[in-house]
Amino acid sequence: MSALTSSMERSRSCHLQRLPSLYSGSIPPSLGNCSKLRELRAGYNNLSGAIDGTHITNLRNLVVLHLGWNNFSGKIPVSIGQLKKLEELHLAYNNMSGELPSALSNCTNLITIDLKSNHFSGKLTKVNFSNLPNLRILDLWLNNFTGEVPESIYSCSNLIALRLSSNNLHGQLSSRIGNLKYLSFLSLGKNNFTNITNALQILKSSKNLTTLLMGHNFRGEILSQDETIDGFGSLQVLDIQGCNFSGRIPVWISRAVNLQMLFLCGNRLTGSIPGWISSLSHLFYMDVSSNSLTGEIPLTLTEMPVLKSTDNATHLDPTVFELPVYNGPALQYRVVTSFPAVLNLSNNNFTGVIPTQIGQLKVLAVLDFSFNKLSGQIPQSVCNLANLQVLDLSSNNLTGAIPAALNTLHFLSAFSISNNDLEGPIPSGGQFDTFQNSSFSGNPKLCVSMLTHKCDSASIPPPSTKETTKPRYKKSVFVIAFGVFFGGIAVLLLLGRLIVFIRINGIRIRNRRENNGDIEATSFYSSSEQTLVVMRMPQGKTEGTKLKFADILKATNNFDKENIIGCGGYGLVYKAELPDGSKLAIKKLNSEMCLMEREFSAEVDALSMAQHDNLVPLWGYCIQGNSRFLVYSYMENGSLDDWLHNRYDDASSFLDWPTRLKIAKGASLGLSYIHDVCKPQIVHRDIKSSNILLDKEFKAYVADFGLARLILPDKTHVTTELVGTMGYIPPEYGQAWVATLRGDMYSFGVVLLELLTGKRPVTVLSTSKELVPWVLQMRSECKQTEVLDPTLRGRGYEEQMLEVLETACKCVDNNQFRRPAITEVVSSLSSIEAAP
Repeated sequence: MSALTSSMERSRSCHLQRLPSLYSGSIPPSLGNCSKLRELRAGYNNLSGAIDGTHITNLRNLVVLHLGWNNFSGKIPVSIGQLKKLEELHLAYNNMSGELPSALSNCTNLITIDLKSNHFSGKLTKVNFSNLPNLRILDLWLNNFTGEVPESIYSCSNLIALRLSSNNLHGQLSSRIGNLKYLSFLSLGKNNFTNITNALQILKSSKNLTTLLMGHNFRGEILSQDETIDGFGSLQVLDIQGCNFSGRIPVWISRAVNLQMLFLCGNRLTGSIPGWISSLSHLFYMDVSSNSLTGEIPLTLTEMPVLKSTDNATHLDPTVFELPVYNGPALQYRVVTSFPAVLNLSNNNFTGVIPTQIGQLKVLAVLDFSFNKLSGQIPQSVCNLANLQVLDLSSNNLTGAIPAALNTLHFLSAFSISNNDLEGPIPSGGQFDTFQNSSFSGNPKLCVSMLTHKCDSASIPPPSTKETTKPRYKKSVFVIAFGVFFGGIAVLLLLGRLIVFIRINGIRIRNRRENNGDIEATSFYSSSEQTLVVMRMPQGKTEGTKLKFADILKATNNFDKENIIGCGGYGLVYKAELPDGSKLAIKKLNSEMCLMEREFSAEVDALSMAQHDNLVPLWGYCIQGNSRFLVYSYMENGSLDDWLHNRYDDASSFLDWPTRLKIAKGASLGLSYIHDVCKPQIVHRDIKSSNILLDKEFKAYVADFGLARLILPDKTHVTTELVGTMGYIPPEYGQAWVATLRGDMYSFGVVLLELLTGKRPVTVLSTSKELVPWVLQMRSECKQTEVLDPTLRGRGYEEQMLEVLETACKCVDNNQFRRPAITEVVSSLSSIEAAP
């Protein structure tokens, strides 16, 4: 607390105040002495207590007050009305409560009010919003406000974003909302609003509206079929899910010609999917699950242009979600990747066959036709959906065989054909080696493919009783769809401690054949004690317990999907928790891609010799039939990608500059080892923030080095996975897909830019703002400081950060021959001291 007080005292005459993160306690009384203070940014800390109005009274020059992401409690002080110059008020993600003070309307220069995720209550009518003519963003999501939307809000003619979702508001939408001619984002979900027809008639005139989220309101009403409803020409996202609407899919949706995402799930809609659906040429996300729709799956669905060709791949305009104001956990915009292309027709009454033309939708990532009345065979064309990550055809009346080529869908991470009438062998290899019995249960004619025995009744998976009651609102696929990464992501190893299980001399793995069939087909259900894991012990370590494949099965719960912690073109990664509580990470490689046993063992032996303090240790391997497993340390703090991009709702996960610099230095040392010390040199091929792992002290480790050595040279089905990840791929790889040391340097430069800017290499849902060209342009315009992460500015590290920025820009030079070697980068980073 004394450090915070000192920081305040030093800023008595400052015009700018940004408090470093990780402070705790309350705001000191000395804050009131900073009478010239213009900006107070103390968010993302552990500050607590009530906000004392007497501290604020003297801050008459304050323009920005940012206290979000702390633990403040109590009410907003009435004295806030004395801050006449205040333009931004950020109190989000605290524990504040009470009614909004009427004095808030005295802050007549307010542009942004962000109070989301607190416990505020009462009626909004206490605040006269008409006194706030400059207000552009009002975010009150996830509070306890009651009553109706005050009419005064509609006097804020400059409002572009209004989020009132997840409160207890009621009533009808006022016609005065038409006064908000700049309104682009409107979120009213999870309240008690009524009269959907009136709302649509009013909102159709909002020419700039791109995002309309009104789900979980209007309960039990009839979804208007009024053909006079037109407009919505700019709408890109429409959410009216969970309203229990009756009626048909209305024709007025067809006039939203720019619509890209449509959520109609969780209603009682009847009839068929209209033929005009394919006229929505930008639509790539369609969820009509949990309704009462009937008829056959229309061929028009297979003609949706944006799903047919990667040349037409959609990129949702980020302005529909940039505020940042987001819509709760389900629709919360996570800056990780593009929204996947989704077609979810589950939990309806569709009949007929799955059209063969479904194979045309090559961009599709999620296909869910479960819990319908579909019949016929699974079309072979489904195997053409190379980007598919979720395929659920369960609980239908499908017959015939499972297409064997489904095992070539290397990004498939969730699969179910349970409760049908399928027959014949279950495919093996690829991702099929990771799916559980439950994915196939309820098909008594299915069997496991054997190499030494015919497929017979002895190997039938246990049947299950077919469900007679289908869930009304299936959320699992929805959550999976927003959590998966486009194109596949490499290893994300999250928590754990290093455990030493060794065998000093190693044991040749025997490819045993049991009497009950091929071990490849039964390995995930085997309890064999015969196969040992070959553990490679680094120098200086002592011998430990032998680890058997049965131990891995038990530690991963038979490779249960709940233990998956990473996936990518090489295969899946599982968390393995051993009986003593220690953890390992087990990577199961896609078996058809791997070298034969002798070559594989030799390459793993060579890789295990690469030992450095900044490389993730490869402890061992196992060959079980045709399957290949690698055993790694389990990193306690996960990946750099996770800390930079996926934890912004967690105040405790902020990475300060000294920590980021430490990570950059450590990662450069690991890369230097495989580039310069290893003989022969190892080209990583996939340097990225998700391959920089962190232990409990935030020491950086380079992961996934050398995996390309374990892959057959002709297995290039996931090219971008084998030679890089989008946003990290150097420009010369576009002409020749040959990985080089200079290519690794480009990718490492991108990682440095991520550390400096806090931004992803490719802006989500857009191709127009890639990180590298943006930084280079800003640098050419002498605006280097503006690219630095806003959470790091003003903390005394700018000079260091600009030094690292110069190094990063050299690494991402378009001319590969001008890029520095890793030794130069190590030297440059080592010369920068952590202290400001």
